[in-house]
Formats: sequence, structure tokens, C-alpha cells
Amino acid sequence: MRRSFKFLLRPATKRAAALAACPEDHRTLYNAALEHRRTAYAKAGVSVRHGDQSAEPEHIRGDDPDGQGRWSFSSQQATPRRRDKAFAAFFARVKAGRTPGFPRFKGRGWFDTVEWPENGDGRRRDSQPEHPSATFVRLQGIGHVRVHQHRPVRGRVKTITVKQEGNRWHVVLACDGVPAEPLQAAA
Repeated sequence: MRRSFKFLLRPATKRAAALAACPEDHRTLYNAALEHRRTAYAKAGVSVRHGDQSAEPEHIRGDDPDGQGRWSFSSQQATPRRRDKAFAAFFARVKAGRTPGFPRFKGRGWFDTVEWPENGDGRRRDSQPEHPSATFVRLQGIGHVRVHQHRPVRGRVKTITVKQEGNRWHVVLACDGVPAEPLQAAA
């Protein structure tokens, strides 16, 4: 069974600035991939698929080591995958005859979530040795951020998603293999 666990992040001031920069850089990557896809179709009638764009973050990272190059490659590949899901939903709505709603460019403040899909590639959930009772998450380009873990995490963590809600940051751990708990009978 798949289940998600959401916890509050407690970043230090320096980490909070890096956390704010991360979704902003991923937003520009999302918008660039969307622009590439729209322009290719408008100018040449060519459909650009996710597979065609999946290697682009590698070239972008090489050209901008202090900007896009500081983030995890797997998190940057998850961003165009997110855009690809938006296109898949658009075409499904067109096929069903509903109002389609073409995927839009994301403005400032409209891209508040970044996903790290693989363990070890830019993210790690661990405890620091100097703080054995505290839980931290380490994110590439950000560093160790304290997690306010108020309940145990069960199962195997598949993805870590960092999300901003208002002026607070949360981490969402999507886990596989979580045992199902039967509900108690109502009295």
C-alpha cells in the first residue's frame, strides 16, 4: 500500500533562502521546456515528447553550474515529467470532449513543489550523528534541514517532495509497502 507522510520543515535562515531558490529555478526549467515544446510545434509542426527533452537538464546544468547546476539531476528530470503529465491530461480532456485547458506557463509563486524521486541522488533522509534524536533531510544545493517528525514513517520512502505553503515549508515522504491498518468498529 502506498501512503504519504507530511512533516513540517524547520530550516535555518540560510537554508530557507536556498529552499526559496530551488522552486524558482525549477519553475524556469519547467517554463523553458514548455516554450521549447510550443515553439517546435508552432514553427515546424513537430511534437516534442518527454523522451526528447529528458537529456536537456544535463546540458543546462553544464552551462549554468551556479544556477541550475547546484540542484539534483533527478529532481530536474522530475520537473519536465510534471509538464508531460500536464500535456497528457490536456490531450485526455480533448479526447473526452471536455474543456481542455492548455498547460500554462508558471509565474512567480505558482511553482511551489519540487520532487526528488531517487534516494541518494540529491536527497537523503537521515539523522545527523551530532543530533541523534532529531530527524534531518539532506537536499542537494540546500543542505541539512531539520524535520519536525511527529509520527513514525513506515514503509520504504520512494520520493521526497518539498512544498511551500504560505511562509512554511513541508516535506512529503511517499512510501511504498506501508502495512494496511484496519479501522476499529464504530460503537
